[in-house]
Formats: sequence, structure tokens, C-alpha cells
Amino acid sequence: MVFGAPRIEEAEIAEVEACLRSGWLGTGPRVAQFEQDFARWRGVRPSQVAAVNSCTAALHVSMVAAGLEPGSEVITTPLTFCATVNAILHAGLQPVLADVDPVTQNIDPDAIEAAITPRTRAILPVHFAGRPCAMDRIMAIAERHGLVVIEDCAHAIETEFRGKPAGTFGDFGCYSFYVTKNVVTGEGGMILGRDEEHIARARILALHGMSKDAWHRFGDKGYRHYQVVECGFKYNMMDLQAAIGIHQLARVEQNWRRRAELWQRYDRAFADLPVGLPAAPEPDTRHGYHLYTLMIDPARCGMERDAFLDAMNAARIGTGVHYLSVPEHPYYQQRFGWRPEQWPNAMRIGRQTVSLPLSPAMSDEDAERVIVEVRALVGRQG
Repeated sequence: MVFGAPRIEEAEIAEVEACLRSGWLGTGPRVAQFEQDFARWRGVRPSQVAAVNSCTAALHVSMVAAGLEPGSEVITTPLTFCATVNAILHAGLQPVLADVDPVTQNIDPDAIEAAITPRTRAILPVHFAGRPCAMDRIMAIAERHGLVVIEDCAHAIETEFRGKPAGTFGDFGCYSFYVTKNVVTGEGGMILGRDEEHIARARILALHGMSKDAWHRFGDKGYRHYQVVECGFKYNMMDLQAAIGIHQLARVEQNWRRRAELWQRYDRAFADLPVGLPAAPEPDTRHGYHLYTLMIDPARCGMERDAFLDAMNAARIGTGVHYLSVPEHPYYQQRFGWRPEQWPNAMRIGRQTVSLPLSPAMSDEDAERVIVEVRALVGRQG
């Protein structure tokens, strides 16, 4: 069983074939449609979104478009994929880590407040596993200190906090359409912005810094000259990717409901086991149900996390680790002198966490096989 295998249906396959036959594979009309569909679904104007080739690109471009001066500090979570921190570095900024809440596993607003210095210019919260961060408190901190907020919504396309979608609180929201995510284009991302001028700049930055809608230069009306107005990046999404995303987005609610069913099934099946389960969603929020994470604490269940991973792999069930905390990695230790013990909650979670398969492509039989194997492993140890 492949971890995070996407559910691809005939509509995506037919759209990709039509795209191939059209001869227009690069950035073009299907990307424009995908942007319009996404904007409509999130309740914003098309001029407030820009499709790019990854969430990492979205984060990088957002920080550049925000005009944050080089060397400024950006506060983020230590419990995230390396791309979050790398994007900060690529933008010429300094990452500062603030520990997570041990229950929600999201960045702790009190830790954000404690990490602010005169050099702080932005907060980059990550809605971990599909659970919304405490955006009321984070936005209050940002407003009090005059900080930019860039939301990492890689896990949180469907997520809501108090009736409002994740990614629409801050100055920017950045989404992922990577192959394991809730809407899939293979590789891909989207920037959603409060300020249309910022998004217009992000769009230019994502395509070499070329003037607006440079892909029109090959249109029906003949060649149009473009102008390079910034030193941009090669971050544009292709129509070939958008061809998949258009139909994935059309089924986003259906797929979310299936993941919710699987999540609840896991909750019931593992309730009596000596493992840590994900906390229940907070009231007045909508969980994206992206990652179902077990905490394998050897003191409770008598088994090391890595032994659990190995046993699941031997049973041909794909699992993941989301995530070893950022300061566990040698590059950041060498560059910044970080040690995991400085962020104890993230360190403990990172050393105990296992993500189980959770995909709308899974059958009931697939889910039962996961449950039987987990119960056999942990029940035997416990």
C-alpha cells in the first residue's frame, strides 16, 4: 500500500490527453482556469491568486513580493518540512523557531510572542496535518507588532478556522498540490493574497520577472513582446499540471468526506491502544484531515517508533514521519547552532510520530488492513 497515493479518475486522464493533443503544455489557458476555479472555491477574486510549481515556490515568492528587507527575521514552527525554512533562507531572511503546542502540534502563539525581536518582520504559521493554527491569536500578535503573516497551507486546503478558510487570514496563503496532498497536480502550488498588487508582483516574479501575462506572447493575435521588469524565478505551473488539478479541485469536498470517514474509523479502532492519537478538532474549526499521526512512545507501548516503521514496511504498508523537527537535521545545526532540545515539544513529537495511510483512493479493505497491522503490533507490545 503506497503512502499518500492520490485518487486519479478518468476525468483527469481525459483532460491530460486533451492537453497533450492541444500542443499547449506550458503555462496557458488551463492554468488560468485552475486559478479561476480555485479563487471561486475560496471566495476570492481571480486577481488574488497565482498558480506556481510548488508550495515552496509560493512561500519564496510571497516573501519576496511582501518586500521584506534582507536579514529580517521570520518566526516559524520547528515541526514542519524543511521547505518552510529553506524558503525563508532563499528569500534572504533569517528563520526563528517557536515551539509547538503539545496537543495541537501547531505553533504556539505564546512561543511566537516570546520569539519576537526588533528584527522580526513576519510570522509563517503551518497548519499542521490539516488542523488550523490559532489564527485569532496569531493575527492579533501580527497586528500588535506590525508583522506580515504568510500561512503555509500545504496540509490545509479545506481547513477552516471559525468559518474562514485557512490561507485567507494573513497577507498570503500558500498551498501545495504535491502528489500526496489533498488536491493533486503532481507538483504544484498556489498563492492567495489579500493585496491584489502583491499577487500581481508574485505572478511576475514566478515567471522570470516578465511583464504581466507573458504567456500570451504566443497567442492567436500573433507574437507579443514582453519586458523583464524584475529578476524573477522559473516557478510557473504548466497546463499539463493544471489539467489534473481542475478535476481534483472539483472533487475536493467528496475526497475530504472520504478522508474524514477513514480518520474516524482509525479513531475508533485505536482508542484502546497505548498510543497517542490526534486530538479532536477544536470547536468552530474544520480539520483538513490530511495526516493521521500516531505517537509511538516506547514508555507507553514498549516499542520504538522506528521499529514500528520497519514492521509496517515489512507488512507492505507505507507510512511517513511528519516530521523530525527541523533542528534534528545537520545542515541547520551547523548553520545556526540549533539543538533539538531548545524546542522540546517539537523534538518529542518528531521522535514519536508516525503518519498512517490516509487517502480517498483507499478502500475499506485497505483501511482494515492498516488497522489489523497496527493493533497486532502495538497491542502485542502493550
